This record gives sequence, C-alpha cells and structure tokens, in this order.
Amino acid sequence: MTTPSKLALVPFVSVDNMMKLVNKIGPAPMIAEIADYIETDFKRWELFDKTPRVAAHSDEGVIELMPTSDGESYGFKYVNGHPANMARGFQTVTAFGVLARVDNGYPVLLSEMTILTALRTAATSALVAKYLAPKGAKVMAMIGNGAQCEFQALAFQTIVGIDTVRLYDIDPEATAKAARNLATTGLNVISCTSPEEAVAGAQIITTCTADKQCATILTDNMVGAGVHINAIGGDCPGKTELHRDILLRSDIFVEYPPQTRIEGEIQQLDEDHPVTELWRVMTGQAEGRRDAQQITLFDSVGFATEDFSALRYIRDQLATHDTFIELDMLADPDDPRDLFGMVARAAS
Repeated sequence: MTTPSKLALVPFVSVDNMMKLVNKIGPAPMIAEIADYIETDFKRWELFDKTPRVAAHSDEGVIELMPTSDGESYGFKYVNGHPANMARGFQTVTAFGVLARVDNGYPVLLSEMTILTALRTAATSALVAKYLAPKGAKVMAMIGNGAQCEFQALAFQTIVGIDTVRLYDIDPEATAKAARNLATTGLNVISCTSPEEAVAGAQIITTCTADKQCATILTDNMVGAGVHINAIGGDCPGKTELHRDILLRSDIFVEYPPQTRIEGEIQQLDEDHPVTELWRVMTGQAEGRRDAQQITLFDSVGFATEDFSALRYIRDQLATHDTFIELDMLADPDDPRDLFGMVARAAS
C-alpha cells in the first residue's frame, strides 16, 4: 500500500466536523464572523467572476451549481432544492462545496454545505438588514419555520439587535420546533396562528417558505410603511412569496440582477424595473434606507460569492480548529507524465 503524498491530500469538513466547529465557536458568533467575510467580498465585488447559477430543473425540484472566482481562489457549491423531500424522509436542501487555487487548479477544501448554507444565508440576511432595516428595529416576523428559521433569528439578534421574533408556519409543529430551539437564546419568542398576527408590530418581516410555486405569503395590506422585508424563500423560476403590489411599493435590493430577475420576487415585474445592487450600497455608491417611511425589500436568492465567502471562512478556521480529515483525493505521481505507472506500481 502506497502512502499518499501531501499534494494528494485535501482537507474535508464532514457534517460531523461542521457541527463540532459550530459548537466550538458558537452558532451566533460564527454567523457574525461569516457575515464579516461576506461583507468583505461584497466590497470587492468587481474582482469576481459572476454568472447566474447553472440549474437543472425537474418536476420534483432543482439541482444547481454555483461557481465564482476572485482571481486567486475558485469556489463552487452543489445544492439541491426539493420541496417534497421532507414528506419522503429526505432533507429539502443539501449541499457541498469546493474551494481551489486558481494558479494550479488544486482544491484546498472540500466541505459539507448543508449546515454551512444555513449559516451563510442567515449571515447574508442580517448583514443586508444592517444597511436596510429601520433604525432600532427590535421585532421580526418569521413566516416559515423550517430548517432556516432558527439561524435567521440568531443572525438578526446578533447582527441587527432584534429582541423579539414572531413565528408562523402553516404547520404548527414547525413553529413549536422553532420555539423550543430558540427558548434559551434570550429572544422573546411569540408563536402565532396566522401570518397577519405574526407581522403585527414587526419592523422586519422574513419570509422563508419551501413550496415550489407562485404563492402569496404576504398580501399588500400586510405590509405597512417603514418595514424591511427579507424575502428568502423565492429562489427559482415560478417560485415567489410576495404579492406583486408589495414590490411596486418597495425599494428593491438584490445580489446579482441577472440571476434575481430569473429566480427572485422581481420575476413578477418588467425586466427593466429598477433595483439596487447590494455591493453598491455596501461601498457607499448607492443609498440604502433613506427614511423611516421607506419599505425596503431584500429579494434574496443566494449568490455564489456568499458561498465563496463561507468556504474562505471555513478554510481559515482549519488553521486553529482540528475539525477536518484529509482525503486522498488527488493523484500525484512522482513523474507527472506517468499516471499509468503509478497505478501499475500500486498493484505490487
């Protein structure tokens, strides 16, 4: 048996090791630290290769690849979204990702990204709300209490400063689950029986539902002046959560317009409807929240740079946290031209 060389080994963060890392650092601090990485990368937006994710749609769901590069590192995420999975005993969303060197093409990290995507999605939401939510916002309505719910609540508590979350889901068991998980966070958790009840008194409204269809989770009369809407459930063609009239009353902020116009809430609007790119707000080139009456809408679909940021963060943590194993993943013959000989010698 041959011993793999150092060049053959790639750090791999499994689900078990990701959970260990989250619990070592703490979910809330880790979300805040990932948000810092995401903000850093948004502020150097023009360095990145950008393309809408490559999606393979089926009647059951979607499988997507999300690639990007800053010229030094290359990253991609594989992710699925299958709303019917839960009823069949599977996760709705699973993911893994790779970070590699551009100069030689060698991977430097392979990681699970089911948990990491939940962390980076929450981090992105709260980071954006730091720029767009009304000053002093303390109450968030969380409509859709599935796998993302608790991460969002912790992110907004840590980064934005909310102290109350009002929960609603069409499945009361999902709301009960979320309330249990958030019971020790210090948040005032209020379980509601309707979306109208949930949004009452909320300065921030987060929608995060899973059905792959055009839905109306928020109707126009549910959204008053001065609210910030964090719409994270719509993420593919034909899947929306907000009534079109809400969009027409809102200032809309997006990650990458060519992708959001296909997948986000703004697929309901004309192709030239004005939107503001978040990187421009974060670099001071565009306004975010202007006044207390403005309705701001983050039409979130998730973009590859956010996954790139999360993978960068995980790679950096491995220098101080032993939460990975090394995989013999890359063939490394003594003579780069003699791959066959390496295989043949392994038989002896």
